[in-house]
Amino acid sequence: MSKMSIKNTTWVIALALLLVNCKNEALVSADTEEAKGYEIEPVNIQNVKIKDEFWLPIIERVQNKTIEYAIEKCEQEGRFDNFLIAGGELDGEVKGAMPFDDTDVYKIIEGASNSLISAPNHKLESLVDSLVSIIKVGQEEDGYLTTWRTINPAKPPAPWVEVKEAKRWDGLFMSHELYNAGHLYEAAAVHYKATGKRNFLDIALKNADLMVETFGDGEAKIDAVPGHQIIETGLIKLYQITGEEKYLKLSKYFLDNRGNPENHELFGPYSQDHVPVVDQDEVVGHAVRAVYMYAAMTDIAAIKKDTAYLDAVNALWENMVNKKMYVTGGIGAKHDGEAFGENYELPNLTAYNETCAAIGDVYWNHRLHNLTGDVKYFDVIERTLYNGLISGLSLDGEKFFYPNALESDGVYKFNQGACTRKDWFDCSCCPTNVIRFIPAIPGLIYSKTGNTLYANLYASNEARVELKEQDVLVTQDTSYPWDGKVKFTVDPEETGEFTIKFRIPGWSRNIVLPGDLYQYASKDEASNKITLNGEEFNAVTDNGYYTMTRTWKSGDVVELEFPMSVRRVIAHPLVEEDKGKMSLEYGPIVYAVEEIDNKNAFDNIQLTANEEFNVAMQPELLGGVNTISNEKLTAIPYYTWSNRGIGKMKVWLPVEEN
Repeated sequence: MSKMSIKNTTWVIALALLLVNCKNEALVSADTEEAKGYEIEPVNIQNVKIKDEFWLPIIERVQNKTIEYAIEKCEQEGRFDNFLIAGGELDGEVKGAMPFDDTDVYKIIEGASNSLISAPNHKLESLVDSLVSIIKVGQEEDGYLTTWRTINPAKPPAPWVEVKEAKRWDGLFMSHELYNAGHLYEAAAVHYKATGKRNFLDIALKNADLMVETFGDGEAKIDAVPGHQIIETGLIKLYQITGEEKYLKLSKYFLDNRGNPENHELFGPYSQDHVPVVDQDEVVGHAVRAVYMYAAMTDIAAIKKDTAYLDAVNALWENMVNKKMYVTGGIGAKHDGEAFGENYELPNLTAYNETCAAIGDVYWNHRLHNLTGDVKYFDVIERTLYNGLISGLSLDGEKFFYPNALESDGVYKFNQGACTRKDWFDCSCCPTNVIRFIPAIPGLIYSKTGNTLYANLYASNEARVELKEQDVLVTQDTSYPWDGKVKFTVDPEETGEFTIKFRIPGWSRNIVLPGDLYQYASKDEASNKITLNGEEFNAVTDNGYYTMTRTWKSGDVVELEFPMSVRRVIAHPLVEEDKGKMSLEYGPIVYAVEEIDNKNAFDNIQLTANEEFNVAMQPELLGGVNTISNEKLTAIPYYTWSNRGIGKMKVWLPVEEN
């Protein structure tokens, strides 16, 4: 973080510094292959040093600006005060507008902790310790931690939270008590791995122990499931750290009893609580809740080798990717319920595509790849990362999209969003979710199993990878996503045999997304190339990867070339909104036309089947981007739109009739 962000602590944080009492007793980690359950594991972000001209500025922007900005907003809106009021250190009523405001603090800590994993920083670590101490003040003696209920259980901060008995666990559909716990566990797990300190983890474990005592099978326990999922993955992370089976058992209990009317009064499709999870085969309801649940189901499938869970996860993924995903990788078509729509219901102007949903979908697809090694999951991840996810953060790091529409008329507005970015939201889950996610992006680049290294994403970096039999230093140099040339230098600790699998991006295999929801209007005949030490190499193509098993020596160089051209995309004919339209792509980037670049012709822009385009790097435009242009239009990367004021925008453009 910047010096300003470290020094700019409030009196609240200063007070918390007086309360810091960090225990450094290490746990005996249960992060074993059995606990993980996955054949493939990501290479730790601690061992991947990004030097990329595309991703490094985005990551540093979050670290140096967005974290500081969010802390200031949390102070202004009383996020820190709520913990102190709950603990009796301050007087007052609950502050803020949402029952899950506590999680904004947890997600900031998680993002900062991911930053600490990448680059130790004593000042940032001390700031995080101060935030942890504030949280500790708000925790009740038995471990309970949801500040609004502790402060005034009869007065929820949001009118849509129904409180009948004004006690714990009353109204779990919308109380978010278990959702709050889930983000607490997720953040505490990352913080423990980053620092080795027990201060935050002990808060989480105390709360999790209360959950184990409260929910589950047994006469003295409550039969219930959370309204908003995420506690399930959080509990699994605590299990992987501690080896305590009780956390895994409770996670599976919550999943097993979803859709079980004998357990509780069902919440319905909105919360994916309409039928048992193993019987679900269509993605429905609130998209963020859904993908968090699917991620937990994948964890259970992996750890427990549960084929029923795996079959359900596969069916749900197929439905989403084939019928309910936007060309940007976004999910969640409807403003009403922040929900998936019907099959092929993919409106553009009113698209919801919540930033949190894109983040959750990456988490889910990453698990699926760790389970199977199938390239298709990284095809989804890459498309989402470069388009429907980073669109949620402005180029200055201090404005945000909650929904990410694919069209703007410069007027249309809806809940939590509009035709322009906002500096904050009453429901600020998306800004803080961006903070927790983006510093962890280096952990997506590589994965490994045994003596095999997967190169899944392309970004300049230096990575040290521990394979089964030796360490390998891999250096990657590239200008991706602006061109498709990638150079790998491989330096094994000693000469020896192992395997490297280089992902062939979906777009360069003439695949927009897995399935038939989108297709390129024409096939790109340009050939992908791979060379070894300057010589053409006949690498085996295996499930979308170039697979090279050989005896590697220090200084070996592999060069990849994925030729890029402007591609036209057409949607499945059942997608009514996109009939007679095409969208434009270049490499992994989806493009949009924005009114500011097409002032005199925006409403009349039409594509023809065979027109040509110029692609040019504009270093002074929008942080430096490739533009697509001809005499009729100029298009910019979708993720950069709405950084120059309010105006019209389209991703899907009408095709001129013959």
